[in-house]
Amino acid sequence: MQLEMICTGEEVLSGQIVDTNAAWFANAMMDVGVELQLRTTVGDRMNDLMRVFTERSHAADLILVNGGLGPTSDDLCCDAIARATGRALVEHSAWREHLQEWFKNRNRVMPPSNLKQCLLPEGAVLVDNRNGSAPGFRLKFNRAWFFFTPGVPAEFKPMVLEHFVPFMRATFGQSTATQLHKLLTFGHGESALAERLERLTPPAGITLGYRPSLPYVEIKVFARGADAALALPAYLDTLRAALGAAVVSERHSDLAAAVHELLVQNSHSLSLAESCTGGMLSSLLVDHAGSSAYLQHAVVSYSNAAKEKFLNVSPTTLANHGAVSTETAMAMAFGARSVLDSDFALAITGIAGPDGGSDATPPGTVAIALCDRTECWTQMLKLAQRSRGAVRAMSCAVALDMLRRRLLQQEVVVPYSVIAVLEQRRESHH
Repeated sequence: MQLEMICTGEEVLSGQIVDTNAAWFANAMMDVGVELQLRTTVGDRMNDLMRVFTERSHAADLILVNGGLGPTSDDLCCDAIARATGRALVEHSAWREHLQEWFKNRNRVMPPSNLKQCLLPEGAVLVDNRNGSAPGFRLKFNRAWFFFTPGVPAEFKPMVLEHFVPFMRATFGQSTATQLHKLLTFGHGESALAERLERLTPPAGITLGYRPSLPYVEIKVFARGADAALALPAYLDTLRAALGAAVVSERHSDLAAAVHELLVQNSHSLSLAESCTGGMLSSLLVDHAGSSAYLQHAVVSYSNAAKEKFLNVSPTTLANHGAVSTETAMAMAFGARSVLDSDFALAITGIAGPDGGSDATPPGTVAIALCDRTECWTQMLKLAQRSRGAVRAMSCAVALDMLRRRLLQQEVVVPYSVIAVLEQRRESHH
């Protein structure tokens, strides 16, 4: 089966908005074992839409079309496919009744322009949209089945999962599926990872792909066909052995999600103290629903006075070692943990840049500490030649990786090939 996607809209074509629907759809298809073969983006122009629909109808088996089903004059998909296929537009009376009820339940008067959404190409099968006013629909044109969906993500995604996927499976069956396994790595560059793996010849039908996205590199392992699927588990074990501590998750898209799950599952509590990251660390965790179960408080302590008052960092420590030091980071973490007697605390202090710092602590110098009830681990990093955003993102990732490793009873501090470590400390406390 050749699966394609046609994305419509001038705002998508011109780059005014990022097409998150396309990325989500491709990933959703991989999750059900189907690879997207081609994606086409076309603007809101009748002739271009008709031409693309006609061209792709001869090449693909199944085409998902996204967008262009609204009530305004630039929503042309329904009319375009009707013209391309030589069909008339006919009113779907049941959808008109539904639409009228939809507006009534919301205490709104239905504008006459919405009646346009009740017109479908003759013979098309309506696809219900429980979250919006525009129905989806499907029809056959030459070789291809076309499946039209609204562009609003909250409407599009349920329609794909609840209607498109079942239709695809019912119509085309389970073709030779593609399995995808993802290895999330951190602290190592794409080329360094590839060098580790290039000597490991994969079984037939298995290929690797790399997707760098600061601060991570995701390794995608594709297994195409039944034989490759059978060989995949053993090959994954080989990859894990070669990558070692570089792999930080196989189930999550980032370290925050992995740490969030571990903290919730184990009913642990956490406190945070941030300086140069300015709340980024807490934001990464709070992005996940349920973070209130473990996150007790987060202090953004930029000034020395804030470190002293809210985290009980000794003025002597700051005077003798400076704000950017393993001693200060450890004191910040210890102070944050002590406030509410948390199980764990993380602290980050550094120079995010691009300005500031000194010869001793240039931009990109960051100290990170993790404290639990008995021990503290700290490390001083040198993130040279990095943007301000990169320094903050990588610092948060190192902190989260330290906590993740501690939660899993692994070595807390590990080497990273893309991060220089200037100093490491481990101390017990009571």
